Amino acid sequence: MAGGKIRLKDVAERAGVAVNTASTILNRRPNSWASKETEGRVFAAAKELGYRPNRAAVALRSGSFKAIGLLVADLENPYFTHFSQVFGNRIGEKGYDLVIENWQTDLEREKKLLEEVVYRNVDGVVAFVSDLDGHREFLERQSKLGFPIVVLAMPGAGEAFVDVVVPDFSTGLREAATRLHELGHRRFSFLAARSKGQRVGGRPSLFGKMIEGFGDSTCEVVNCGPNILEAREVGRKILESKDRPTALVALNDLTAIGVMRAAKDLGLSIPGDVSVVGIDGIPLGEYLQVSLSTVAQSHDEMVTQAIDFLLERIEGDGNKPPQQARFSTRFIERESIGAVAK
Repeated sequence: MAGGKIRLKDVAERAGVAVNTASTILNRRPNSWASKETEGRVFAAAKELGYRPNRAAVALRSGSFKAIGLLVADLENPYFTHFSQVFGNRIGEKGYDLVIENWQTDLEREKKLLEEVVYRNVDGVVAFVSDLDGHREFLERQSKLGFPIVVLAMPGAGEAFVDVVVPDFSTGLREAATRLHELGHRRFSFLAARSKGQRVGGRPSLFGKMIEGFGDSTCEVVNCGPNILEAREVGRKILESKDRPTALVALNDLTAIGVMRAAKDLGLSIPGDVSVVGIDGIPLGEYLQVSLSTVAQSHDEMVTQAIDFLLERIEGDGNKPPQQARFSTRFIERESIGAVAK
C-alpha cells in the first residue's frame, strides 16, 4: 500500500470488515445492515487513508457517475462564474459532483467541447451554446440516444428538440428603454459583443425596435469582440464620435464595464455625460464605483429549472417530449443612468 493507490481492500482491512461491507457503506447503499459504529469505523479508515472511489467502477455498479457536466462560454465573464457557483451549490445538494468546461468564447472550441463532454464520466450535461440551431444535428442525435442534455440559449427555429431554459429579455429591455426615454435620452447605441462568426441574438434588434417605437429616437448597433478589452476600445471610439449617444446599452454587464472604463479614459462622467446599461445582473455590478444599471436575469430560478429538467431525464422519465422554460428579466436602476444634461 505504501506509495501506491489506496484500494477498497486497504480500507476494509484498516476498518476490520469485509470488502463487500466496506463497499456497501462507502456507497451508502440502502441494503446496509452495518451498525453505526461499523459505519463510523469504515468512513474513518477511508478518510485516514485518503481513499477515493474509482468513478468508473462506481458507475458500473450503480449505473450512475453521480456527476453533471456544465459547459459555459467564458469563465472570465462574471455572469458565467456566478452561474457556475450557484449551479455547483445546487447540484451538490442533490448529491452530484460538477465537471465544468469553458469554451472561452471560441466557437470551434465550443463545438469540440460540446461533442466531448457527453463522453466524460457524467450522467448529463447543462450547456450554454452560442447558436442552438448550429448544434441541432448533434443535439438531436444525443436526444435520440437518450443522453440527458439541457441547453441554455435563445430558442432556435422550429420546435424545441432538447430541453431548453431561456431568458426572456422583452420585459427588462422595455423597462430600460422606457426609463431612459423618460430621462430625456434620444440617441442610443447598443454594443453587441460576440465572437467572430457568432450570431448576435435577439437583444440588439429587440431593444432597437423599442427605441424606434418612441418615434423620436434612434439606436445604432455597434459590434465588438467578447472580452472587456475590446469593449473598452470600441466603447472609446463610440464616445469619441461627434454625435456620441447619450445612452449606451451593452449586450452584457462585462461589456458595459468596459464601456464605463472607456468613459473614464476620456474624462467623461457617468451618468452626467453618458448613461450606461448592462444586461445579466451580475452581483459585481452593484459594487462598482458607479453602480451599474442592468437588465437582470433570474439566475437562481434558471439554475433550479435547468437542474430539474436534467434530473427528470436522469432519475425519472427520460422519454418525455422536449420542454422549454422562459424566465422574465427586470430592469434594475442604479447610479450609471441619469437625465440628459440640458
